[in-house]
This record gives sequence, C-alpha cells and structure tokens, in this order.
Amino acid sequence: MPTRKDKRSNVLRYVVQHKQIENSSMASVSDTIVKFMSEMEKQYDDKNKEYFNNLLNHPNHVIRTRAVCILADMAGKDSVEHLSRVLEQDRDALVRHEAAFSLGQIGFPSAINALSRAVKSDPSFFVRHEAAIALGVIGSEKAREALVMALGDESEEVRESALIALANLEYISSMKRNNKFTRMTGG
Repeated sequence: MPTRKDKRSNVLRYVVQHKQIENSSMASVSDTIVKFMSEMEKQYDDKNKEYFNNLLNHPNHVIRTRAVCILADMAGKDSVEHLSRVLEQDRDALVRHEAAFSLGQIGFPSAINALSRAVKSDPSFFVRHEAAIALGVIGSEKAREALVMALGDESEEVRESALIALANLEYISSMKRNNKFTRMTGG
C-alpha cells in the first residue's frame, strides 16, 4: 500500500512533468516557498485556521496545496466545506487532487457530494481517480452511484480506482462495519 511519502513522490513527478519546472527555476521557487513556509509553521503552531483558509486563495499552487494539507490536519470536520470548495473550484489539478485526498483522509460523509461531482466531471483524470479513492475511504453507500458511473470513465486509472472503492463498499456492507481497516483502500 502506498504511503503518504510515496504519494508525495508521485505528486512531485506530476508537477515536474506537467508544470515544466526546470532545475534552474526550482532554486528560486524553493527559496521563496521555504521563507513563506516558515510563517506558515508559526501560524500552524498557533492553530490559526483562518490564516490557512485564506491561503486557499493564494496565487501559488504550492502554497495552496500545503494549506489544504494543513487544514485537513488542523480543522478536521470544520475543513470539509473549505476543502470541498477547493476541490470544485481551484484552477490547478494538483491542488484539487490534494483536496480530494485530504477529504478522504479526514473521512467525513459531508464530503461525499463534492467528491461525487469531482468523480463525474473533473477535467483531470488525476483528480477523478483520487476522488474515487476518497469515496471508497469514506465508505458510504451514498457514493455508490458516482462510483458505478466511474466504471465507464475514459481513464483506466479512474475505472480501476472506482473498482477499488466499490470493493471497499461491498466489504463494508457485507461485514456491517466501517473502521480503520476499511478506510485503507489504497490508491
């Protein structure tokens, strides 16, 4: 099962491939981002949720991605509305992917509608795949319709992710439980 570190490596490869970041520009981006993250860490230590909610609108996709992760960790259920909005409205597929992943990890059923819409209509297979997995992690029957529709997606990755998620729904249904084990769908 891929770890969060493995997922981060895959995400970095995606960014490098799709954003055409060259090594020479990485140094200047890194310096700027690292300085900004120092302030983010202070705000995290202060548990300043509003600061991170505001960063969801930051012009830099790296900062927005980081803010998504932090909000999921810090705000829990209170972050579902904000992360759902990011999933539905952010212009960057990587940021939307992270929002889908984070919604799955925090696991609140209130995220099902946004995740279902993403599975059905996000323009990026990368996001549709992660939204399908997140629905499987949440493990609610409310997600079944969107996942069944995703079995017909043009992307093999999305179809496979929907199959994994549906297998988890079947397991939860047959065993009549939703616990830490059932939330380990992979993806």
